[in-house]
Amino acid sequence: MNYLAPNALYLCIDQGGHASRAIVYNHSGEMLACAYTEIQTQHPKNYFVEHDADEVIESINTAIQQVLEKIGNKKKDIISAGLATQRSNIVCWNKETGEALSPIISWQDRRNTQWLEQFNNQNELVHKTTGLFLSPHYGASKLRWCIDHIEKVKSALTEGSLAFGPMSSFITCHLLKEKNSLVDPVNASRTQLWNLRKHDWDNELLNLFDIPRTALPECVPSIHDYGTLNIAETDIPLRLVTGDQSAAMYAYGQLQVDTAYVNTGTGAFLSRPSGPLQLYGRRLLTSIIFQDEKENRYDYVLEGTINGAGSALEWLSQQFPDTDIFKHLPDWLSEIKSPPLFFNGISGLASPFWLPDFISKFDREAEVNEKAVAVIESIVFLLKACLDEMSKLSSPPEQIQITGGMATIDGLNQRLADLSGLPVYCPTQCEATSRGCAYLLAGQPVHWPEQEPGEWFKAKDNPELQQRYREWTEAMLKNMRH
Repeated sequence: MNYLAPNALYLCIDQGGHASRAIVYNHSGEMLACAYTEIQTQHPKNYFVEHDADEVIESINTAIQQVLEKIGNKKKDIISAGLATQRSNIVCWNKETGEALSPIISWQDRRNTQWLEQFNNQNELVHKTTGLFLSPHYGASKLRWCIDHIEKVKSALTEGSLAFGPMSSFITCHLLKEKNSLVDPVNASRTQLWNLRKHDWDNELLNLFDIPRTALPECVPSIHDYGTLNIAETDIPLRLVTGDQSAAMYAYGQLQVDTAYVNTGTGAFLSRPSGPLQLYGRRLLTSIIFQDEKENRYDYVLEGTINGAGSALEWLSQQFPDTDIFKHLPDWLSEIKSPPLFFNGISGLASPFWLPDFISKFDREAEVNEKAVAVIESIVFLLKACLDEMSKLSSPPEQIQITGGMATIDGLNQRLADLSGLPVYCPTQCEATSRGCAYLLAGQPVHWPEQEPGEWFKAKDNPELQQRYREWTEAMLKNMRH
């Protein structure tokens, strides 16, 4: 296949926590058309976070149909498609009929925390094998919960018709004519059942969590002949499946080892490329972000995860329904000089502290404007704490690149620059996941220009922010001890 054909177009499907997007790019990285279909998130109980599986499939189909209508006759020039999804979402389905047997259980979901605690003495084994820490945010405990609590799943397992695993596998099973049950390394790795060195399911962990291997999809590389999409009478080969955070790192071309990559959305994720090397930190994840078997290429990163980013602002908005926090936030970030401290455990506290039941709180009473600024600063503080951990394993980065929905908040970017002492680059096009997919589908061309230059935020002297970070760090450590 000629990936760099002059008229070649690429269809990129980005399935996120709030919407499904379908975007078409050309071989120069220029977006030609975009379609967007919202999905709902349910919270049926404390710690439960779900999506309706049929709604997600319908939203993807709708978005693809709409984007193909927008480009008209050019759809014949689409030579391949890629899919990027949230990495730790899981779902169960009937392998024969495709019927969903469970909701899509979100990465934010922590319903099986107590069950998972019995394996705390296996944390080192889990980390060495998977690069992850024992956590209810990953797939293993969610899959086990489905087996133990959903009658349809139990019956399908007994009958031999159960399929389950990452949401990406359920999506491809429904979108592809071939109905293949396949999984890429990025999404497989987030189940906490995948061996980072063997690039396959790990029998020891499957036995530990009592997860049947026969129900899991077949492991294949990121770049692979997954099958054929057939939408609006158009056949398009699906050539790439990956995670949203992984794809976002490639949005602007070849990875730079001197750069720390931040992508923001519901959560915030900080990644430092390590190439083919697997670096292990005491409080950071070791993550695979790409595998191309034909080129014998594997890309890894050290990763810090912050669960409460956009979700933390949504949490605050629910407490002040009459105030448009997002509208006023830019002004508040300029005006508020002494906000309270916010200890951010929204959706559980991840890197570098790893406390799934951490209770979020402010250190003092404050008005909504002060609280909103404190939430933004808590995200910056958590990113800085992850940067500090990374510096224990490798030389500090020379710059930070930030993308995603929250990268449009200048006050966040400037604080990140001030606190880290590093220049922060925000590209003009912050929706990085789909553009990264296009870059990988295009064969990672040397020339992958941005259509418009982004904005640099240079570090400024900010002793008040530095002092608040020191106070926040001391208080966080004190909270952990108690």
